[in-house]
Amino acid sequence: MAKKFTLEDFLALLKKYDVEVLEDVKIDGELEIELEGSAVDLSAFTALYSLLSEFGNFLYHANMALTYLQRLSTMLGIPTPFQVQMPAISAPAPAVVPTEVVKVPEVKLPERLIEAKFEAPKVEYPGYIEEVVLGATRADGGTREYVVKLGGEKSLAFYTFDKPQPNLPAIAIDVFDRPPALAKAVKVHYEDVVGSPSEWAKKCVKKFGADMVTIHLVSTDPLLENTPASEAVKVVEDVLQAVKCPIVIGGSGNKEKDPEVLEKAAEVAEGERVMLASATLDMDWQRICEAAKKYGHVVLSWTQMDINNQKMLNRYLLKRANMPRNSIVMDPTTAALGYGLDYAFTNMERIRLSGLKGDNELNFPISSGTTNAWGAREAWMVDSPLEGDTPWGPRELRGPIWEIVTGLTLSLAGVDMFMMMHPLAVAVLKEVFNMLSGKTKGNVADAGKWIFAEV
Repeated sequence: MAKKFTLEDFLALLKKYDVEVLEDVKIDGELEIELEGSAVDLSAFTALYSLLSEFGNFLYHANMALTYLQRLSTMLGIPTPFQVQMPAISAPAPAVVPTEVVKVPEVKLPERLIEAKFEAPKVEYPGYIEEVVLGATRADGGTREYVVKLGGEKSLAFYTFDKPQPNLPAIAIDVFDRPPALAKAVKVHYEDVVGSPSEWAKKCVKKFGADMVTIHLVSTDPLLENTPASEAVKVVEDVLQAVKCPIVIGGSGNKEKDPEVLEKAAEVAEGERVMLASATLDMDWQRICEAAKKYGHVVLSWTQMDINNQKMLNRYLLKRANMPRNSIVMDPTTAALGYGLDYAFTNMERIRLSGLKGDNELNFPISSGTTNAWGAREAWMVDSPLEGDTPWGPRELRGPIWEIVTGLTLSLAGVDMFMMMHPLAVAVLKEVFNMLSGKTKGNVADAGKWIFAEV
């Protein structure tokens, strides 16, 4: 018959019979623990249970270790200095820790999504882009009927929800003082005036809607007619008489002769606030700047797709030539679609962001020689020169598309002025600029009509 003993009863029994040592005694039974109090401390019970389990583990592993030691002594023939008499203890069962059941509250699923209101992001740039005025009206001492303002932005291009764009990009159409080699798709629009720069300029403004005209004095090139500067600038006088828009005057690109040509052009255009194109690092930019300051003109700072060189040249114009800040426009070079457009875009975008962030050597309007798109063979060739290549499509449309994509892409980088050629490309860019600025309402149904325009 099983009998319950408390620990105190067991100790009292041993004391009663003067028992000091128990040998070969096995106690069978179950251990019961009673906890007093109305509230049960579950954590204390768990700790006690874990302690007893660990003590059982200790006895089990100690017994195993001593058993192995006896076996090893027997194998080696070495007597053990002691005898181990321990009861066999089985491995303890894994401890079962009482757990408290936690009731998870019921989650009610939403019946509809939370309504969110879209708000356009607004970025406050610490800098701004200088505003440069081209042309001078009679009130300003010139003879132009209107002026063209470039720059003035305090945000990225066409971010009208951020900051209003004070001036839309302007478009100048190129005119040459000698018949140039033009792609057929372009030549057909100017073949009736190609021998007269003044009539050419009139057509660009009155028929094709150019904001400005760029007159290139390429005949002054020593490798061509080598026209003297004093004779070449007569074309500038004729163009100023023929049209009353602001004009840009460019040389032939010859580093030795261009400073002389632009210096003489600045003199004959005194008071008209033209733009002299261009001052570069490898020519006498100081001479061009002196002429611009003397006769009240603007200088185009031209570099070859290098932001560091652009910054350096602008610094020279500002600090060495003492050019006014409102008389500098940059041309970081335009590479056309398929011929490095991504490099041109990245360079111009970096320049524009630097200017908006406060770089006073790069916060000037940007000009793009978008006409460079016609240098790409895809713009003017009849078809692909590669045997078995897929058809390129009619160049009458392919050419202006090449110029359009080049211009639109760079407009997003922050270009303020485009020098262009094809009248259809000019019309498309002007329409897109007006639509993006909110001046005209865009119509999706009419967006593709230009594709069917007569060219």
